[in-house]
Amino acid sequence: MTRRVTAFAALLLLAALLVFDQATADLNPYRAPPLLALGSGVAASGGFCGALPD
Repeated sequence: MTRRVTAFAALLLLAALLVFDQATADLNPYRAPPLLALGSGVAASGGFCGALPD
């Protein structure tokens, strides 16, 4: 019984998170970064732990 309640609560929480994310996200596929940008000239953005400082 406890596993069913816990599993149901976890799935409910996951579904609520997905609904919240869809409701608050500004979805624009044209502003998305390229999936693979190998040699495209697009500079990387964000942090990378292995990047050396300039």
